[in-house]
Amino acid sequence: MEIYQTGLSMGNNPNHFSKVGDCQNTTGYFLGIFDNPRGAKEYRLGDEYEYLQETIDYFAGSFYRQSKSVKGGSNVAFVLNSMYSDTEECESGETPLACEVRLYQPSFAIVRMEKWGKKPVEQYEMYMRQIIEFLISKGVVPILATKADNSEGDFSVNYTIAKLAYEYDIPMWNFWAAAYPLPDHGLRDDGFHLKVGYIQFDNPLAMKLGWPVCNLTALQTLDAARKFAASIGE
Repeated sequence: MEIYQTGLSMGNNPNHFSKVGDCQNTTGYFLGIFDNPRGAKEYRLGDEYEYLQETIDYFAGSFYRQSKSVKGGSNVAFVLNSMYSDTEECESGETPLACEVRLYQPSFAIVRMEKWGKKPVEQYEMYMRQIIEFLISKGVVPILATKADNSEGDFSVNYTIAKLAYEYDIPMWNFWAAAYPLPDHGLRDDGFHLKVGYIQFDNPLAMKLGWPVCNLTALQTLDAARKFAASIGE
């Protein structure tokens, strides 16, 4: 992958990935458990998914890291607005996205921008293009994520995400497809937030809930990215 190889030549770390997004990306729910912040192995992969431990080890440190480009209650425009940057660690005029890339030098970035409501999808697309093109310019491979909800009412956000992934020839994690067969599509009564459950991939009850399936499929996506990178050499 040309983007990945360019990033390595620019000094990006092959063992780093960053998160870019809203409250659905906070470490307490999304992927953070794989860094064992409490010093104990609190997740269960089970026999079927034991192979994912290699990817957990490979990206150790990225899972629980507090990304400068994640903020609860934000939308797709926030990471491009320097008003929302960390004043202690980010440079003057630097956007949250630029700050995160400069500080952490990731090779991959999971871009998971879900909240948009009834705003014109054309604006969502405009901001997403800016995010994608910035990441590519820095040699960071964007991994676009579809969303489980349909808060906009016509699935136009997921359609836009898929269209952009195809256009830019970049990876897409189709979480919508994984969540759709779940009871209530893995969503709480508000139709947006995911149902919480133990991260136990060998627990049939847990795997009917949104968050366990979200963490599993995100980890599988990172596993595929790691293996593809290894296949072209670092």
